[in-house]
Amino acid sequence: MQPLSGRSVAVVGGGFGGLSSACYLADAGADVTLIEKNDQLGGRASTLERDGFRFDMGPSWYLMPDAFERFFGYFDRHPEEYYDLERLDPHYRIFFKDGDRVDMLPDLDANKETFESYEPGAGEALERYLDQSRENYEVGMEHFVYTDRSRPRDWIDQNVVKNARGLSLIGSMQDHVEDYFEHPKLQQIVQYTLVFLGGSPTNTPALYNLMSHVDFNLGVWYPDGGMGAVVDGIVELGDELGVEYRTGEAVTEIKGRENAFRVETERGAHEVDLVVSDADMAHTEQELLHPQNRQHDADYWDDKTFAPSAFLLYLGVEGDVPELAHHTLVLPTDWHQHFDEIFENPEWPDDPAYYLCVPSKTDDDEAPEGHSNLFALVPIAPGLDDDEATRERYREVVLDDIRENTGTDLRDRIVVEETFTVSDFADRYNSYDGTALGMAHTLTQTALFRPNHRSDAVDGLYFAGSYTNPGIGVPMCLISGEHAAAKVVEDYGE
Repeated sequence: MQPLSGRSVAVVGGGFGGLSSACYLADAGADVTLIEKNDQLGGRASTLERDGFRFDMGPSWYLMPDAFERFFGYFDRHPEEYYDLERLDPHYRIFFKDGDRVDMLPDLDANKETFESYEPGAGEALERYLDQSRENYEVGMEHFVYTDRSRPRDWIDQNVVKNARGLSLIGSMQDHVEDYFEHPKLQQIVQYTLVFLGGSPTNTPALYNLMSHVDFNLGVWYPDGGMGAVVDGIVELGDELGVEYRTGEAVTEIKGRENAFRVETERGAHEVDLVVSDADMAHTEQELLHPQNRQHDADYWDDKTFAPSAFLLYLGVEGDVPELAHHTLVLPTDWHQHFDEIFENPEWPDDPAYYLCVPSKTDDDEAPEGHSNLFALVPIAPGLDDDEATRERYREVVLDDIRENTGTDLRDRIVVEETFTVSDFADRYNSYDGTALGMAHTLTQTALFRPNHRSDAVDGLYFAGSYTNPGIGVPMCLISGEHAAAKVVEDYGE
């Protein structure tokens, strides 16, 4: 007998955390209904299609392929049964704003030569840095990511002490990176992935140098059809497991408790035994639950450090963009000012660091023949005012910067255009202050300092998604869904 046979569960929100938890719960025998506010599943991994162009609206980097293998493997499947993968070459291109340009390749020796060209000894330093990164990754994933340690008692364990030895658990990424590289450009190259964690070099724990193993060793991949194809694959898996999907149905209230929940939506109500919320956690607590059922008040959320929002320009353009790679980063030679304008003194960046994605470089189906599909993403502070005049002004800033620093002039070639920024994140995803990612990975917001998967105010209510462990990023949200489902089975399984 399956452990959750006879139990009904509502999963609120169809992001990767919700899709993942729904699969695990259904596999455990639960009757699972996933309820999604928007017409598409995938949460921030939505897809925009217009006039033959297809854009990933959110995540666009397929990293940590081992995490996806592990997810599908749990159900005796493989990712390639649902989508095809191609390793990118180059992994990405970087334009520095002093005119310098560098490609990072799926070839460690070539990357070592690149590092050496900037700083004598940096090639060997990169190898040592990646050895530490690999150790952090292998130990960290097994003992601190796939093993959920979200309560203080979970850390009172000899395995924790044993496996934590040698890991870069304390200190900032900036301090850690300075131990290996002096050249600011090399520091930036190994720190750029912090954007995916919603942090800065000075507020992200050094443990997250593990992301360099993800980047340099595990590689950067592209799923045919974009990240939307990954969403479709997980949804198809859920279908096979018996998950019922309800889209275009916003949840307005969560009432009751274990064995007697009533999930109110714009279309009616769902009466279920248990609830897993993958919606923005602050929204769930502050808007969907009665005050007596909330774990935290408004001040709790106000005091948190949130990951950046983003200014996004989705552009369909005539012709090719030969200067750009599939993934391109444009970085000021000193990017600390941009991070200060996100975390310390929130304002629209004057000299932004940003990311350009051109999936039509790899996938012909992303744009009509003779055209290119690209989007620009500028990390910005959450909560900024983004009225129409501000959007238009910043559009000009971004297009000017792209032309000046990559040599790609887009203005007279744009045939499709859409802007998406702070208020859109808040409206579409109910995200706190329009954050694009959730809670940042600061030292005081990592591991047991992140919100728990179990509600301590309502029995039978659980949380998945980027607010919970292990945190931000598509693979991490997949794992958060596993943790949330495991808690349900632990508490209510037969």
